[in-house]
Amino acid sequence: MFHEYLSKLSRDERQALQTVIDHVRTVAPRATEGRSYGVPAFLYDGKPLLGFAATKAHLSLYPFSPQVLEDVKAQLDGFGLSKGAVRFTADRPVPGEVLTEMIGRRLTEIDGQ
Repeated sequence: MFHEYLSKLSRDERQALQTVIDHVRTVAPRATEGRSYGVPAFLYDGKPLLGFAATKAHLSLYPFSPQVLEDVKAQLDGFGLSKGAVRFTADRPVPGEVLTEMIGRRLTEIDGQ
C-alpha cells in the first residue's frame, strides 16, 4: 500500500517519507500499513498511529492526537504545525528523536484506550 503511494512522488519526497516509514517500523514493529482519515497511515491494534501525506507545498505527519502534538510542539520550532499535523519538507525532515517521541506517546495513548 505505501509503495504505491510513494511511487507517485518525487524522489526527494519519496526518500523523506520512506525515512519516516522505516523509523516507524523500527519503533513500532507491530504497526501495520493502512489508511486513516484518507491518508496512508500506520495502524496499531487497529487504531491510527501515524499518518503521512505529500502536497504540492510540503509533507505532513499526522499523529492523530492533538495532545501528542502539544507535547512535542516545543521541539518543532520552525516547523509548520496545526491542531493535527506537522508540516515539513524533504530538505528539513522532522528530527528522528522527535518522531520517536511522537510515536511513543501515541502508542501509550492507544494502549490506554
